[in-house]
Parts: sequence; structure tokens; C-alpha cells
Amino acid sequence: MTDLGYRPNLSARALASTRTDVIAVLVPSLAMHIFTDVLRGIYDGVEETRFQVQIGNSHYSRSQEERLIADFLRQKPAGLVVSGVDQTDAARDMLAQAGCPVVQIMDLTEDPVDRVIGFSHEAAGYAMGRHLIEQGYRRIGYMAGWMNKRSSGRMLGCRRALEEAGIFDESLVTSIVPERGGDERRPGRSLGEATSALDGRTMLRQLLDRPGGCDAVFCNNDVLALGALFESMAMGLRVPDDLGIAGFNDSDMVIATEPGLTSLRTPRYEIGRRAVSEILAELDGTPASERVIDLGSEVIARASTDRSGAGAG
Repeated sequence: MTDLGYRPNLSARALASTRTDVIAVLVPSLAMHIFTDVLRGIYDGVEETRFQVQIGNSHYSRSQEERLIADFLRQKPAGLVVSGVDQTDAARDMLAQAGCPVVQIMDLTEDPVDRVIGFSHEAAGYAMGRHLIEQGYRRIGYMAGWMNKRSSGRMLGCRRALEEAGIFDESLVTSIVPERGGDERRPGRSLGEATSALDGRTMLRQLLDRPGGCDAVFCNNDVLALGALFESMAMGLRVPDDLGIAGFNDSDMVIATEPGLTSLRTPRYEIGRRAVSEILAELDGTPASERVIDLGSEVIARASTDRSGAGAG
């Protein structure tokens, strides 16, 4: 084979057999570290196996996701990993009839297509809301790039915590793009532009200008939290005394700031690694009985919300 320069034709192999040795992975962005962490777990999971990974990027477009799922399934993958649980009806029907293991990731649902691995965004938002309340904040705002399903879940969880404390204020919820059906991506702007630090700065100023202002912000990602921190510094606000700031995903960047930013740690690498493990087990005929796998999340408290002065840097 080496002397002749032979290379197997995967398309021909797929025609001659039931499935290829490809695990298809569909994510909404390749620019954000949260999904590169997931992919790192997936690639580590297939290492030393016969399987290869094929990646599709939906750019946060549900219609594009639907087209990619159709394209992937025509290639007869051994398994399919799909980010999120809010696919279109047509996409969900295709996944249900895929004829291979399907793992939805990064969220939870009681009714997965096959199985789902992730964490509850609502529970994460509730935990962060409780943390901010316990630190003595009472005018707590919520900042989002746009209100897709996952971001809305975080907001709803935080809202529940604030309502229980009797301090929720609808005017302190702000986003670049409100929740809507169809494509989640903002027309004319890329994902990176829609969640930039500059947007975080702009939204913080808007919240502070509203009647009563705010004394803390929960940002639905760490990039917005960085922008809020930059703006608070420019305005001469003391963090965390004048303003508490919290992010989401606990990326490396929030550890390096001064003060260190509180954030919600999510098990991104573990989700990717576990997704591959579940697919391989199902292909081997030994699938786990658990269809809904909750890997949880954790508030990592740092100095940006620690009014006692004892927070981690």
C-alpha cells in the first residue's frame, strides 16, 4: 500500500459499508474558547481509536445548523455530536432518524434525541444570583450579547434568585439582540463582534444611567465581563465596593485581571470527552442507561464580587 501510494476512499467505503469512521461535530462557533475547549475534549477522546473528527460551524444560525445536519447524515457518520438542544423541528427529525449515536451537548433537556451531556444554564444563573445577593448587592443587572436559549436560561435562573429576595428589576436586564425565533445570529455582525468587550463597556454605561443605577452586573460571558471591568476602571468605580462584576464560563482571561473576575465555571472539556465516550460505548454495544448526563457548573468567586476583601485574586 505504501509503495503504490494507496489511500482508502472513504466515500467508497461508506457505500460498501453501513457507516464511515467519522464522528461529525456541529458547533455554533470556532472563534470562542468555550467550543475550542469542547473540541479539545473530543479530539482527546478519539485519540488512539480508528475514528476521525469532522467539524461543522453553524455560526449560531439554526437554518445553517439544519443544512449541516443534512450534509453530515448523507456522509453516514459513525456518530454525531450537536451543540444545544433547541434545533428546528426538521433538524430534530433528521437526528431522530440518523441511524447512529447522537449526543446533544452544552445544555440539558428531559427529552434528548438520543442522549444529552451538559449542565443547567438556569441552575447556573440561579447560583450566580444567589452569590451576588449573599455579597450584599441589591441592584443587580444582567448583560447579554443576545438572548438565545442558553443565555435566557441563565437570566431566568438569576431572575428567580432575585425575585425570591424581592429585588428583581426588569429595567436592569439588557442585551444587544432580544430573544427571537429562527436564526440567533445578529445580521451584519459576527459572533465575536456581538460579544465584544466594547459592547460590555457600552451596556454597563446604559445600566448605570438607568434610574437607580446598579451595584452589580452578571454578564452572560467573560468577554462582556471584561468590558464591564474596563468601563468601571475608566469611570473611577471601585470593584467590588462600588460595583460587583461576574462573568460566565471561567476562561483563563478572567483569572489574569486585577481584580480577578468572579465567573461560572463550566465543564467544557469534560463534555467533549464524555460525548465521545458515550458514542464509542454505544457503537460497542454497551451504552450507558443514563440518557441525561448533568456535569454541573460552579461559581468561582474572586475579588470582583468579594466585599469582604477575602476573595481569590
